[in-house]
Amino acid sequence: MARLSDVIESFIKALISESEDQKLQIQRNELADRFSCAPSQINYVLTTRFTCEKGYLIESRRGGGGCIVIRKVKYNNHRSRKELIDESIGDSITYHNSIALLESLYDAEIINDREFNIIKMVINDRTLQAVENRNKVRADILKSTIALLLS
Repeated sequence: MARLSDVIESFIKALISESEDQKLQIQRNELADRFSCAPSQINYVLTTRFTCEKGYLIESRRGGGGCIVIRKVKYNNHRSRKELIDESIGDSITYHNSIALLESLYDAEIINDREFNIIKMVINDRTLQAVENRNKVRADILKSTIALLLS
């Protein structure tokens, strides 16, 4: 049986994919009521499963009961893709967040399976174990590699 977090994630992804603009506006409390869980469970799913690295942008709106807007990132053109990826990586990135970003690029068919696996091996902690600031070096490697693949 699937965990509640997985069920909530699948539900949200299904709603996003059904929308024309790959965008979903929901109220956290209504979603919590639907799944008979605490709103904090919804927060957990949103903050761990719908991150920028995974190809989503979340906007929280206040007032009128408040709502959350979840937007699937569209990689429309070369320039916006590169800017979004550079912003996601920043100056430093963990291995876990790197993998989430790579999975997002793979799902969007920006990189293929072979490229995904090669980059994954190059940036893993074992490969970078002798490096002093591995998260910074990892970010530099990712930016350079992805920039090359997008060119």
